[in-house]
Amino acid sequence: MRYTTFGRRSGLRVSEYALGTGNFGTSWSSGTNAADARVIFDRFAEAGGTFLDTAGMYQAGQSEEILGDLIAKDRDHFVVSTKYGASDTEQPHVSLTGSGRKNLMSSVEASLRRLGTDHLDLMWLHFPDGVTPIDEIVRGMDDLVRAGKVHHVALSNYPAWQVSAAATLADLRGWAPIVGVQTEYSLVERSADRELIPMAEALGLAVNLWSPLAGGLLTGKYRTGGEGRATDPSRFVVPESGQKTAVIDEVLAIAGETGAKPAQVSMAWLRGRGERSAATIIPIVGPRTLAQLEDYLDALDVALTDEQYARLDQVSAIELGMPHWVNGMIRENLLGGDVSRFVGPTTPMA
Repeated sequence: MRYTTFGRRSGLRVSEYALGTGNFGTSWSSGTNAADARVIFDRFAEAGGTFLDTAGMYQAGQSEEILGDLIAKDRDHFVVSTKYGASDTEQPHVSLTGSGRKNLMSSVEASLRRLGTDHLDLMWLHFPDGVTPIDEIVRGMDDLVRAGKVHHVALSNYPAWQVSAAATLADLRGWAPIVGVQTEYSLVERSADRELIPMAEALGLAVNLWSPLAGGLLTGKYRTGGEGRATDPSRFVVPESGQKTAVIDEVLAIAGETGAKPAQVSMAWLRGRGERSAATIIPIVGPRTLAQLEDYLDALDVALTDEQYARLDQVSAIELGMPHWVNGMIRENLLGGDVSRFVGPTTPMA
């Protein structure tokens, strides 16, 4: 396991995988009991993993409770990351949901109790609620940092323009900086290439990636048919069709060439994507079993050739749309792409 700082806006040191603990608990339709969660946690720690991802809403609070028991003996060794914004009870309460200051403060206190700690290393706003002003959110986060209850703050599932506005507001007012973004990203879901990842690269934000195997689609296991996560509409799963079929075909082909499993090839591509980015890119792995975790860990030893990486990159690439296509056309045609012939700033057009 390698380590990195969580982007360029913080000195927070984290492992190259974050262990997603949304499966720790049994309140939802699927999950892992406390004993099995301990086996997964211990193996992740043994492999050098230190970065832990949870949320108040996961398993109606059980995820945080289980995680709190697991880290109790060595709290400061681990980087504990949790989120607020959605209800942490099975019956949502209108006063205790959303992004506002009231829910922010009460959610953090509840998370601290469940985790059995006096501080959070990283606290995310889980989802935008569409109504809370961004300055209320960022100011509330700063208050928690100044109080010592939270060390770093970040935004999850937010569009790039709102993250940029929040980061700029925090900088201008001297509030705690926004240090990262969290988004879905995988070989079959690369929408973040349009705005989120370029923004993170420019602003120095870390990028946490959820669903790096697209809910199991990139394991190739659904090619054999049968019921599973891909057929369950209640799960965050990208259905296979069109380009995604071509992506999985290429993943399976490279798996045959390398002797690695399709899931390991997919994770190896993500690792290569991070190595080629100016942003710190950290996948969140969320195994339900020890065997699934071992597959994730084995992927750290899979090395794709440049040619194999390029094949996966090309087949999974998305159309960037406006204004990217017109800017690319300008770069290619204006002065033959030689921007050095311009007088003045030479930063390429985005």
